[in-house]
Amino acid sequence: MANKPICMEKIEQIKLLDNLGLGTRTIARQLGISKNTVKSYINRKPDNTGDSDEQGKRISDLHAFFPYCAEELKRKGVTRQILWGEYRAGHPDGYGYSMFCDHFVQWTGTQSASLHIEQQPGDRMYVDFTGHKLSVVDTETGEIREAEVFVSVLGYSNLTYARACESQRKEDFLGCVADALEYYGGVPKVLIPDNLKSAVDKADKYEPDINKDLMDMGNHYGLAVMPARSRKPKDKAWVERMVGIVYTRIFAPLRNRIFTSLNDLNDAVAELLEAHNNLSFQKRPESRRELFIRDELKCMQALPTQRYELKEYQESKVMKNSHIQLHKDRHYYSVPYKYIGQKAKIIYTRTHVGIYCKSERIAYHMRDYREHKYTTVKGHLPSAHQFVSEWNPERFIRWSAAIDPVVETYIKRVLDNKSYPEQTYRSCVGILSFAKKAGKERLIAACKRASEYGVFNYKVIDQIIRNRLDRQTTESDQGTLPLHDNIRGAGYYK
Repeated sequence: MANKPICMEKIEQIKLLDNLGLGTRTIARQLGISKNTVKSYINRKPDNTGDSDEQGKRISDLHAFFPYCAEELKRKGVTRQILWGEYRAGHPDGYGYSMFCDHFVQWTGTQSASLHIEQQPGDRMYVDFTGHKLSVVDTETGEIREAEVFVSVLGYSNLTYARACESQRKEDFLGCVADALEYYGGVPKVLIPDNLKSAVDKADKYEPDINKDLMDMGNHYGLAVMPARSRKPKDKAWVERMVGIVYTRIFAPLRNRIFTSLNDLNDAVAELLEAHNNLSFQKRPESRRELFIRDELKCMQALPTQRYELKEYQESKVMKNSHIQLHKDRHYYSVPYKYIGQKAKIIYTRTHVGIYCKSERIAYHMRDYREHKYTTVKGHLPSAHQFVSEWNPERFIRWSAAIDPVVETYIKRVLDNKSYPEQTYRSCVGILSFAKKAGKERLIAACKRASEYGVFNYKVIDQIIRNRLDRQTTESDQGTLPLHDNIRGAGYYK
């Protein structure tokens, strides 16, 4: 469909990949969107580059196109002339055919047969699961449960992280990635996962569909996500090699040990992992840890203050009471009243609830798991509703105490009726409003007289003030107040 908007996660990934110097076509293939869409979002940034920068971008775009050319030339009938036509279709101001061929020959000559990638400090982090598994024994049933083993390695220093987890499901995978980043104490520029289901919804050599939650996690940490190409093991050679080392230095020493919990297993894995990271390379004097601390840690981004949490999504309408329900918990959260009746998107984690309307966050709350309860921000409600939302016994007691202790005592007796709290709140508002309508002195006198009758409600105060009984002396008031069935007395409420 034309003009279909892309999700916020992809927009953030476009920015991250563009900052890494990737070409428009490469970013488009990586995220599965058109190159024109990529250009439109990149061009929204202010452009202060000069002619030399423009020339550098032309070469960068051309070189980004060459890996595609190298693969396409293996197919029958594909020529450089055809590929140059495709290049010019996407880059009308690009190089002519002869220059295209010259640059391609030079680029081909610089490509190693093994596709060697020169690793830079703080640049790449490779992650994968091992093919073999460790195990945990259930002490009650004797059942042996297999545990997946997650492995992460930094491309430059080869600093390694490993831990056992329940499964390769998205929740476990994202949790392991977050644990790895915390173990390193920083964030590299690029995350390179394998094409497992938790990372890639649909594997493809050119346009893999990256899992939305993994993109969201990358945006949270400022981490570009670039899955390894399908059936291209050299793209993830670092982690593949490290998996083999993990088998030797972790799996083998643990092969005869029995663990009864995942925590115990991970404690043992962590101990062997430290020995591995502190062991010197075979042909170099330093260890992985020393190389990481010396060269790589300073090149990594700082960790955000909050750890990433997996998000869940829901769409609902804002109700007339300025609240929206999170169906999973049956709990209600307030929204600014101007959004009443509009559709809103709820994005919630284990601890927080964010509410969005047209991609703009309009409310943010701590998550509350109590069913049928309300979390309300006073400023979200209309002015009349704000007053009602603050009704509670403490408010009315403070209000009445500011008038007179006699009124305070009377209000406390009104609040003693717990059967219908909302009804008692309305009675309190009605009684205390007489301080302005009739004056504080008349309200105090009315409360004294109503207390003598043993009746504690709004109607008796209203009757006393309307009939001016509060102005009569105690000696002359016997029989003045009509005593009938409507005056029930304190015993009725017990």
